[in-house]
Amino acid sequence: MKRVLAAGAALVPLLAGCTVAGNASGGGGSGEIVVGYQSKTINTVTAGTLLRSQGYFEKRLKELGGDKHSVVWRDYDTGAPITAQMLAGKIDIGSMGDYPLLINGSRSQAQGGDAATEWVSVTGYNLRGSLNGVVVANDSKAKTLRDLKGKTVSASVGSAGHGTFVQAARRYGLDPSKDVKVENQQPTVGASALQSGHAAAFAQFVAWPGLLVNRGEARLLYDGGQLGVPTFHGVVVRKQYAKDNEKILRAFLQAQIDATNYLHAHPLEAAESVASATGLPVETVYLYNGAGGVATFDPTVKKPLRDAFVQDVPFLKSIGVIQTPLQVDPFVNDSYIRKVVGPSYDGQAASTANPAAITGTDEVCKTKVGDAATAGEVWVKGEPRTRPVADPVCLLRNVKALQGQGKQIRAAYIPDTASGTRWFADKDVWVEDPSAGAAKRFKPFATQEGAQKYVSAHGGARVVAYDEAVKRA
Repeated sequence: MKRVLAAGAALVPLLAGCTVAGNASGGGGSGEIVVGYQSKTINTVTAGTLLRSQGYFEKRLKELGGDKHSVVWRDYDTGAPITAQMLAGKIDIGSMGDYPLLINGSRSQAQGGDAATEWVSVTGYNLRGSLNGVVVANDSKAKTLRDLKGKTVSASVGSAGHGTFVQAARRYGLDPSKDVKVENQQPTVGASALQSGHAAAFAQFVAWPGLLVNRGEARLLYDGGQLGVPTFHGVVVRKQYAKDNEKILRAFLQAQIDATNYLHAHPLEAAESVASATGLPVETVYLYNGAGGVATFDPTVKKPLRDAFVQDVPFLKSIGVIQTPLQVDPFVNDSYIRKVVGPSYDGQAASTANPAAITGTDEVCKTKVGDAATAGEVWVKGEPRTRPVADPVCLLRNVKALQGQGKQIRAAYIPDTASGTRWFADKDVWVEDPSAGAAKRFKPFATQEGAQKYVSAHGGARVVAYDEAVKRA
């Protein structure tokens, strides 16, 4: 419990997505620029924590006019007050999750006038929705979301984690408003409620599912990747501010690209920087932001993300989070990031490949690593780089070989066989399928449900302990 509370204290700012905000600096575009952000929100580090630690925004501002501009960084707890200050004209630039973005745009359009805002770039995204998940206590008897009927579920209402739970629950034949009791709680409170037994499940967004599972304090009941609905975070700006201070906005977006490029080129160093600034375990940060991570970082506004955004509008209205449906077309404006990226924009926006793919050679299996659907990594304690592995069986073989050498495994990551969600190998549910052949005999699943579905469909397949899989791979 102490570990949960300590982690919770570090992660309070996760609630309602991330925000990067400024104190409106006026039409002159000079002077003090206040940037607010949520330091612990993993998918927005390129517009927040990592951007700040590397000093990229300040460097880009200097190029505009020496010491003419100064930046004051402020760390906010939630997205709601950022939107409120934006509507009051006191915040210029913000960064937040897709659902908070919808709320921001809806309220700004309802208020009208100078309060109008627009979504101008993306930070991190996952096309399947794997950034969100539902976890339960390790000793929970629940095997699927259907088993939560009549139970209490902790969620931050209006967040992407809450949205994932509601939409997924409906697919399991549950009415989230009647069949379960949803407690609207901050993640810290919800984590404590789960551990104390006051909540049967905990539905949240990155990095909570991975954090609790990695600590051994929960197991993944539902992987958001099963939903198949894209989730993302993006940068929002007041329209009038953008018009009056386009050079500053473009400097911010260029700095975001600088941070993105650094994350791609130095994934471990970036994860360690974020971990140091936030108090999050670096192994959890790297799960999401590392090479081949759950989050893909690309600032371009992609069609699948925009389409998902449109589909989210009626959903948020149906659960009462927004009153006025957002008019998406006036809210989406990729003209600024298009100018910053340049001629390659359309090609980059059309691509959904992770720019930080896992590459190299699997030293144990002696094969080239390159298939994103199967590639993983082993992080050995004391080594400055992770070791690439070609597939699940090769991961097990690598772990066995390293253990034989007396080396300690800091973390091991591998994609889920069905959903493709990258997860901790030692927290996966492993299935042995003798009919699959030696190279594919062992298969990892992030949830018990996924493993059982495979076993039911493949005669002779059975669930095996991770340690057993390592010994026999």
